[in-house]
Amino acid sequence: MKNRMLFGAVLALLSLYVNVAAKEKIFVVERESESLAVIERGLPRSHMEHVHNMNHGVVKFYGKDGYLISRDGYVVKFDPMTEKVLKEYKTSDSAIGFVINDYYVAVANYDNKSVDILDRDLKPIKSFVTGSKNVGIKIYKDYLIFSQMDNDKITVLRDKNKGKKVPDFEIYKEFEDVGVMPFDAMIKDNHFITGFFRSEHFGVVDLDTMKYSKIKIMLGDRKPVLKVPHFGFWSIGGGYVFIPAVGDNKVLVYDPDFNFVKNIETEGLPVFTSLSPDKKYLAVTFSGKKFPVIQIIDTKTLKIIDRYEFKGKVLHVRWSKEEPYLYVSVNDANTIAVINTDEWFLNREIFQIKKPSGIFIYEYEDDK
Repeated sequence: MKNRMLFGAVLALLSLYVNVAAKEKIFVVERESESLAVIERGLPRSHMEHVHNMNHGVVKFYGKDGYLISRDGYVVKFDPMTEKVLKEYKTSDSAIGFVINDYYVAVANYDNKSVDILDRDLKPIKSFVTGSKNVGIKIYKDYLIFSQMDNDKITVLRDKNKGKKVPDFEIYKEFEDVGVMPFDAMIKDNHFITGFFRSEHFGVVDLDTMKYSKIKIMLGDRKPVLKVPHFGFWSIGGGYVFIPAVGDNKVLVYDPDFNFVKNIETEGLPVFTSLSPDKKYLAVTFSGKKFPVIQIIDTKTLKIIDRYEFKGKVLHVRWSKEEPYLYVSVNDANTIAVINTDEWFLNREIFQIKKPSGIFIYEYEDDK
């Protein structure tokens, strides 16, 4: 009788796990195979193949739709549930970033040197030729904002139709001589923040007042950071801004107004900082000799609490919102490592993933 009760309890727990896990479907960029690996319930289920050059592939979800851009300039719309490609459109020979709205997809291109506006079914609406590599594309209200890398310029487009089904963008304002070689950006509240390859500051556009300002980020000894890392590698939350210091074994900590708080000494040269959904922990990845390592920082104490080392380069990490897991992309080992974030141990490894890179999670309602 006791064995039956125990067996029933185990089945109940397994059922609970399956129902919870089914709310997340994981798509992993397979960097060298023109494909995405699909993971469900902890297992590799399938591969979406022939989705073009995934060397710098990015995946995003909007509602029930999935979109990706490939390194060779394709935008692909797909169904995340059936994993079927619905439409594709080539905007350029090299696309670098994109954003999605209720009624449009906007793509920033390196080569064709344009920003292309498509509808949600990837039919072209309008193209803005800039004569520059275009980066850091973002949406704020009826504005579309991006930086022109070769022209040291920030461009703000405005939708004259103000969010109606077919957008009609026009150039609203351009900021000249903002800094040398802008290369990435982020939106924080009403501020468009951009970084530069060759300037000792980052730039901020107040999108409500359309005013531009330059802000230096300083190390603890008050030396300027000479290169601001990609803003996709920043983390903002829990009352702090965490920035990997390029070329130094530190994570820089600032308050939300960019007043210096402290430096956290790290094991290697940090590349990527990723904040947990509850803002309690920060995962840090590294380059160079420490490529296989990640460290975990407690965001309350600002101290390192754990460390993991893998059999290959760590290219990406992603926190689950549904389960206490941190997914780690170990490129050379062809695996996704899964860390239990309740008790901090390596829970398991998911094999049969080919040269994994970016990890993207599709969340959906479970009908079970």
